[in-house]
Order: sequence, then structure tokens, then C-alpha cells
Amino acid sequence: MNVPAPQFEARLARTAEDLRAAQALRYEVFVAELGGAGELTDHAARLERDRFDAHCDHLLLIDHRRGGAVVGAYRLMTGDAAAAGLGFYSAGEYDLGPLLATGRRLLELGRSCLHRDYRGGAAMVPLWAAIADYVARHRVEILFGVASFHGTDIAALTQPLAYLHHAHLAPEDLRVRALPGHSQPMDLLPPGAVDRRAAVLALPALIKAYLRLGGFVGEGAFVDHAFNTTDVCLILDTARMDPRQRARYTRPPA
Repeated sequence: MNVPAPQFEARLARTAEDLRAAQALRYEVFVAELGGAGELTDHAARLERDRFDAHCDHLLLIDHRRGGAVVGAYRLMTGDAAAAGLGFYSAGEYDLGPLLATGRRLLELGRSCLHRDYRGGAAMVPLWAAIADYVARHRVEILFGVASFHGTDIAALTQPLAYLHHAHLAPEDLRVRALPGHSQPMDLLPPGAVDRRAAVLALPALIKAYLRLGGFVGEGAFVDHAFNTTDVCLILDTARMDPRQRARYTRPPA
């Protein structure tokens, strides 16, 4: 049977119903699939939500061939919004002092998720194009946010964590560090013991996407037992991006 190709639209949430659609998708991914749950998760309504949602923009990926269903989502928080609200979500896992000290325009990306039927395909392309528009409109200079490995078994993550530490550690001026208590050192192997191929294969697609753009990771992982994940902080400095990649993912404001 031929399945019609998706007809994507990526746009910001405009209504309370849009936000609920994003939270419903987040529930299916983060709670039903991955077994995590925050304190404001509404299991009865099947909504994954938290106190930061009201202070963020919510980017939706809509498939019009699926009746307008929301099949992807991203949460976006500018530095101005963070300063006027609750601060950045990532500050609960990492000391963001180095980023804040730069005085540059920041954008936190979070709660990235795709419906299971859309993973491994082209669905991230319209989302990243929309993020590029957002970056240009807000004149963002540094993007960052936590990305997750499923599970909290560090032994199973030794290779990818060691690879990230040795090959992609952020420069000192941008090097955020995982907060004590849930922090896990990532230099679990010496450089010569890292199996690069195995490590890269074990990286989630979102982390690989950031690395292709020239992204870095902060120092240390954060073990999040509530969400059943091991998180790393990804940092993307637009000034350090490869010129070809910068041209592809950033554009002048309209």
C-alpha cells in the first residue's frame, strides 16, 4: 500500500490547543515510551508539561496529510524570556555561568521530540529551518540545551560519553559543568581506548546533528532519574560554525 508523503508545516504554537498538542506528543515520547515523568505531568490527560512552558515559544511540526496532527515539537527560550521568568531549564542540571558571562544572545532548545513514525527521515529538516528563522529574527548567537541518552546505566554509555568528552568538549569560555549530586564524569576511558565507530553509532540522532553543525558538549553528564535519561549539555556557537553550515542553518532576518 502506498503511504502519502508527509506535507509538513513548521510554525510556533498560537493557541492553548497548540500547546496542548505539543504536550500530548511529549507525553507519548517522554512518558509512555521512555518512562519519565516530571512533577506537573498530567497522566489523566496524557500531557507532559512543566513550569517553564508558559515562558517559552513552542515550535510545532504539523503533517497536513495526517489531518493536521502535531508530529514534532521543540521548546524555545530566549535569554530575555529566561531573565523575565524562571531562568533557563538547563540551569537545573548545569552551571550556565560561562554562557551567561559571555553577554551574548542565548537561545535554549529543549523538549525536542518526534512521533515514532517520523524518526530517521526528513522530519527534522523543516524544524531546523524554522529554528534558523527564529535564530535570525532574535539575533541569537549561542544555542544550547540538554539532549538525552535513554536510561541511566552509565556502564552502557561508556563509549559515547568518553568520545564526546575527548572529541567534542566545549572550549573553556563556553564550558558549562554538570551540577553536583547528579553529575557523572564523562572521561570514563583514556582517548586511545575509545572505539569511535561504536561511540558514534550509540549517539542519539539529535546529538549527532549538533556535532555536524560544529557543536560542543559541556563537562560531565547529568543523570536524570525522574526522566530515566542521562543528559549532556550541547552548545552551538554560531560564530564558530563552519561557514558552509552557518549559511545553511542561519539566514539574515527578513
